[in-house]
Amino acid sequence: MTLQRPSAAPPAAKALTSPGAASARLRPMREDDLARVLTIEQRAYGFPWTRGNFVDALRAGYEAALRVDANDAVLGYFVAMPGVDEMHLLNLTVAPEHQHRGHGRALLAAVSARARALPASRLLLEVRLGNARARELYARCGFAEIGRRPRYYPAAHGAREDAVVMQLALDAGLEAAS
Repeated sequence: MTLQRPSAAPPAAKALTSPGAASARLRPMREDDLARVLTIEQRAYGFPWTRGNFVDALRAGYEAALRVDANDAVLGYFVAMPGVDEMHLLNLTVAPEHQHRGHGRALLAAVSARARALPASRLLLEVRLGNARARELYARCGFAEIGRRPRYYPAAHGAREDAVVMQLALDAGLEAAS
């Protein structure tokens, strides 16, 4: 669910949208999309979700969508689990070559809209403590840190990394982001 951390900050003058971003659209994720999704997942993370994780989420009826361009190329995706009065964002990923163009924010806006439609009062997520870039995006989109999960994520050399638990109150935030 975390975003890939770049090796260097993007240039300040870099556009937040790409020429194709205006034609980007959201569509449901299907099992026949998983080869392309897994290619992105493996490039984006040191500890990616497996095909089984995605299949289980789709078969359980979780909210799962792709952000695609006019040629149906996958720009990013999310998977979220509805709960009692809340939605839990399990995975949000933007393909590394499409980052810094507003796709993550658009995906967050889409999942928050789906949560509001439930209706849910909040959107929850966990993000790696070391993923400062993703945490900054979530904070800019109105998420607040509400706790930590010690040793939640696997890390290099058998170590574990803490998760930061964040929450977006759905009565505010992200409406203008879509």
